Amino acid sequence: MRVLVTGANGFVGRHLVSRLLDQGTVGDARIETLTLVDVRFDAQANDARVRQLAGSITAAPVLVDALDDRVDVVFHLACVPGRAAEENHELGLQVNLHGTLALLEALRRQHSPGRSPPRVIFSSSVAIFGNPLPPRVDDNTPAAPTLSYGSQKVIGETLIQNYTQHGWIDGLALRLSGIMARPAGSSANLSAFFNDLFHAARAGETITLPLGPDVASWLMSVPCCIDNLLHAASLDPEQLPRRRAWTLPALRLRMQELVQTLAAVYGEDRRALVQYAPDPALEAIFGQPPLETAMADRLGFHHDGNARALVERAMSLV
Repeated sequence: MRVLVTGANGFVGRHLVSRLLDQGTVGDARIETLTLVDVRFDAQANDARVRQLAGSITAAPVLVDALDDRVDVVFHLACVPGRAAEENHELGLQVNLHGTLALLEALRRQHSPGRSPPRVIFSSSVAIFGNPLPPRVDDNTPAAPTLSYGSQKVIGETLIQNYTQHGWIDGLALRLSGIMARPAGSSANLSAFFNDLFHAARAGETITLPLGPDVASWLMSVPCCIDNLLHAASLDPEQLPRRRAWTLPALRLRMQELVQTLAAVYGEDRRALVQYAPDPALEAIFGQPPLETAMADRLGFHHDGNARALVERAMSLV
């Protein structure tokens, strides 16, 4: 099996690549080549299966190199995230929209009748729902993005659906919630304060949160996210519904509950280190209602199970 990962040096991408190399398979198929694309790499891979291509997916020569042989599975993770996409609209548009379209067009041009199309897993986002959110979010909640990032992800989902209907790809768009925990100091995402909370709790440092204690948000550990990405790659196409964009299960945790869980893991003194200074703008985005993910549940996707499991899994890789 030939696998391509875009955004391979990013937060989720690095952990996905590590898991792929460790297990050596996608489903029951052995990985023969693993092509990694990102604008830069922190280190050179030391594995004969790996090809690293440094450059943007918006650059035609990079896509030509990445697809010099047909691929079987594509994990399309490359993106400019929320805050960065708002601050630099042109860059967000170039990567999140034009980069996705360029990748799909390159795959379309490789398509040949009678051959199974590649499985393409597109990392979408709950940012497509915008804010304010309705009292409950489920599979029928319409997209109403308020950020450029969310709008670009909606368009990506539409392209995935369209190219799948034509048979050029076998695509799945997975809407991800807050993925924990990024390295300390990560700031490209509006949700960076969540990661800061995890790291402050482990280090025993004070922190002031921009959400009130009773505000609830959807969260998932990065190992759980990787589980779900790999599960998506191995689903039987014959069992998939026509609709190809789903919100993945996530735990809905109040900030106070999350702080209590972190204190249970790292020490009860951590409770006193947390202060609250609610920011109405951030509460409007991250104050998230009950979430129902019936379609993803039926297909075997899952969340972390409970708050303690989320915390322990989230911090196991940082």
